[in-house]
Order: sequence, then structure tokens, then C-alpha cells
Amino acid sequence: MPETLPLFPLQTVLLPGTTLPLHIFEPRYRQLTVDLITGTLPDKRFGVVALAPSHEAEVTSRDQLQEIGCAALLRQATRLPDGRFDIVTAGERRFRLLAVDATSAPYLMGAVEWVPDTPAMVPGQRNAADAIGSLVDAARAAYRRYCQAAWQQGDWREPDEDVEIEKLAHLLATDCLLPLEDRQRLLEETRPLHRLRLAGRLLNREAGILSTLRAVPGPPAELRRHASKN
Repeated sequence: MPETLPLFPLQTVLLPGTTLPLHIFEPRYRQLTVDLITGTLPDKRFGVVALAPSHEAEVTSRDQLQEIGCAALLRQATRLPDGRFDIVTAGERRFRLLAVDATSAPYLMGAVEWVPDTPAMVPGQRNAADAIGSLVDAARAAYRRYCQAAWQQGDWREPDEDVEIEKLAHLLATDCLLPLEDRQRLLEETRPLHRLRLAGRLLNREAGILSTLRAVPGPPAELRRHASKN
């Protein structure tokens, strides 16, 4: 059965297992934050969903948003003197947005269904472990190549070696400046090995672009602050 989740449309994509700081200034989302803090909304969870291309400034319908979003857990909230908030959220489960309700609450509400991953490994597949290990090594190498081209040494840290295969692609993409469309593709991919292969391709592509242009983006923390204000 579909569940109901408050929605926060953004010009960015939240990936499971990653953090997203947000600066809350619009009145409806200030109210959403208050409701999350006070327990009016249970579990301190809401849905982050990327905006789809649209000529309308106000979101009122399902087709103005991407179909797949990510539930966010409110981890920290700081209220500023003027009523704005600085919050930190953590990406949890992926969901499919079925319908949008723009009238029953001060903020958008969505009817959602959860979208699980498919199994990462086929039982009995010959040499499956070796193939997965090679894929992991290739994706991590692409991540290092990207970060070495983009950041100073102290600005990034590779995910731990024991990270589960289902989580690795999302973590590798966290500190990398990927276009929204590519991050959405990573979010929508439910096959962990395909997702990891996709992450490796995207990071190798972006690393090649950075090396060719001899240009680098801002450091990861600055990029996250910028993304949170969109």
C-alpha cells in the first residue's frame, strides 16, 4: 500500500547513505521543519525529489517532479534568529512518487511506494566474487582519479573498504560534481552492480573532462553548501 510522505522538491538529487545540508528559508518549508522537529510529522522523515523541467514556477502536480526520490532523515536542525533553519539530513530509502497533494498541508505531500534494490549477486554464478571484486576496484580507481583531478588531497576521503556493495556507488558519487541527470540515473538504478559500473563510467568521464580543461570545481564542502541553497 502507498505511504504518505511530506515532499521537499529541490534542484538536486539526494542519494541513499549520503548527507545533505539544507538552508531553509521559504515559509512552507520552515513549517515542514517545525513539524519534523516537534513530532507533528512522525519519524523526522520527508522526501527529497528533484524537479523535472517545467515552465511552471509552482509545483502542483506529479509530472513536475522526477518519479524516483529519496527519503531524508532529519539529523540536525539549528533555528536562526529570523526563523530560518540550517538542517542536516541523511538519505535513506528510495521511493517512487505516485501522486502529489498540494492542498491538504502547507507543504507538498506525496503518495509513495518504496523501491528496493534487486540482489547484487546471483547464487551459483561462476567466478561471481572475482568479477565483483574487479568491478569494485575499477569504480574506486575512477573515484580516486576524479578526486585527484578535482580536489586537494585533504578535501576528500575514499569510502571504507568494508562498505557494502549496495551502498558503494552512492558514496563514491557523494563528493563528485555530477550533473543532476547523472545523479538521478544513479538513484534510479536498482541493480547494485550496474549502478557501480555506471558510477565508474561517470567518474572516469568527468575526470577526463577536468584533466582536459585543466579546471577544477570548488571544494566538496562548498559544493554541498551551494547545492543546499537551490
